[in-house]
Amino acid sequence: MSDAIVDIHFRDMPVDEELRAELQKRCAALAREFPELTHLELSLAPDGGGHAATGHASGKATQVASHASGAEPGPCAERLLDKLRQQLRRHHDKRIFSHRREAQQRHPRRTPQS
Repeated sequence: MSDAIVDIHFRDMPVDEELRAELQKRCAALAREFPELTHLELSLAPDGGGHAATGHASGKATQVASHASGAEPGPCAERLLDKLRQQLRRHHDKRIFSHRREAQQRHPRRTPQS
């Protein structure tokens, strides 16, 4: 398991321990899926009639940030984590598969012989 540090902040609203536990679980799953992560930070705050969530994930050559909004804090935070996962997957795959593409292009059978 990754040693990613997870920070969850509830700004200007009461702390919901049940929601915090669920978010900790989801963040731990993200850290297992993307071992390059070293820090995950989530913030939840009331925003007008609903709630807003912002998130930032960082690690080895990885910097991803996103935000989401919704009527309730739980679904809002879930939407944020889904967005972060998609961005991390895109970044992770781009880094992994770029090395494979380079290796395929440099394969000895693909180079013209003189």
